[in-house]
Amino acid sequence: MLKIILIGRANVGKSSLFNRLANKRIAITSDVSGTTRDTNKTQIEIFDKSAFLIDSGGLDGGSGDIKLFEAVKEKSLCEAKGADIILFMVDAKMYPDEIDKKIFYSLLKLNKPSALIINKVDSKKDEARSLEFKIFGSKKTFNISVSHNSGIDELKSWLYTLLPNELKNDDEELFDDYLKDIDERKDESFYEKKDIKVGIIGRVNVGKSSLLNALIKDNRSVVSSIAGTTIDPVNESYIYKDRIFEFVDTAGIRKRSKILGIEKFALNRTKKVLENSDIALFVLDSSEEFNELDERIAGLTKDNNLATIIILNKWDKAINKNFDEVVKEIRYKFKFLNYAPVISVSALEKKRIHKIFDLIIDVYKNYTSKIKTSKLNELIEEATKAHPIPTEKGKVVKIYYATQFDFAPPKIALVMNRPKALHFSYKRYLINFLRKNYHLEGTPVLLFPRSRNKDE
Repeated sequence: MLKIILIGRANVGKSSLFNRLANKRIAITSDVSGTTRDTNKTQIEIFDKSAFLIDSGGLDGGSGDIKLFEAVKEKSLCEAKGADIILFMVDAKMYPDEIDKKIFYSLLKLNKPSALIINKVDSKKDEARSLEFKIFGSKKTFNISVSHNSGIDELKSWLYTLLPNELKNDDEELFDDYLKDIDERKDESFYEKKDIKVGIIGRVNVGKSSLLNALIKDNRSVVSSIAGTTIDPVNESYIYKDRIFEFVDTAGIRKRSKILGIEKFALNRTKKVLENSDIALFVLDSSEEFNELDERIAGLTKDNNLATIIILNKWDKAINKNFDEVVKEIRYKFKFLNYAPVISVSALEKKRIHKIFDLIIDVYKNYTSKIKTSKLNELIEEATKAHPIPTEKGKVVKIYYATQFDFAPPKIALVMNRPKALHFSYKRYLINFLRKNYHLEGTPVLLFPRSRNKDE
């Protein structure tokens, strides 16, 4: 498994980016220069590929023992020599530094894939200042803002092209049997038998508890105008059209700086709830502007590959707002949830609540759907004819056939002659094509390019 290392001077945001790429808080972050003294390592997933991510100590003295920080610098550079991909980070709010340049040039001499990561690009002013870093002469540069979660997807897409194709460990065993009567391996009526587990998530005071009460037609969850009333997840089952819905109202999530001791446990419980859910009802307050915290919470559904429905609550208070315009804004801010249907409701007024049940059933059916191999290959063939796969250095890239080897969400293997040449953007095209021509609204779809020879 390839190793990616984050290198840079203290307080440029390496630990924050480390946590962002790892999708969990591992490295301690603070405004104190030199907080990270040792290296942090963890396995990360970039779309359907894996890598080891290394967060090195800051490359300057900061405050404290000079000898200690010299040791940190030496250790970080040593780690870079053992890594496969180097990400060198700088601070957009600071002017280019000669020491940074010298370190970056020394890293380039290692002849490894490298990129200059300009962090804290939070405004147009920062973006203009970032142009000054062109003097580094980096062939690959990314302007990002970890705090605003911008530019991260572009960075991940580039890293994705450098990583070898491989299935995640929990998918390997399933994939090994994909040639053995694949169409008969999964029960077609699975979605009709299983209880549907639904997690209700959102930031504090968006109306999650009111929504639960409206769904089950009972005051099961305490409702209050005080933000953060719900701490423990509230479970409740409800029967609709002979189906059992298991709803869980999770604690509202605050900005990180406002999370107190007991709410940290609530956040962890929310994550556990989502790990055991099939569908997430992502609740937004339509009477307010969507913010960065909404984007972070939405990311939890992506991390768990959950089917998702976006609930625009308090629509009765969204005066002078046009539904189509709001949906357009949602599609822009939450691009990674482009598959999630959007419905406007008023939980307190109990308006349009009944529509959520049928929508959950439809989305769950898509989430657990099994596409017949013949139909799947027909769709893939249509997609590749409409938009041929780009060649790799003049060599033809071909998909021999496709087969679905798991569901919840649908996981599809693409058996190819050059699996490593299938770019992420083309995978996204295929997924969008499948969505358009098959019933896959509300569910993520995962594609796994594989060689015909499994040993390759």
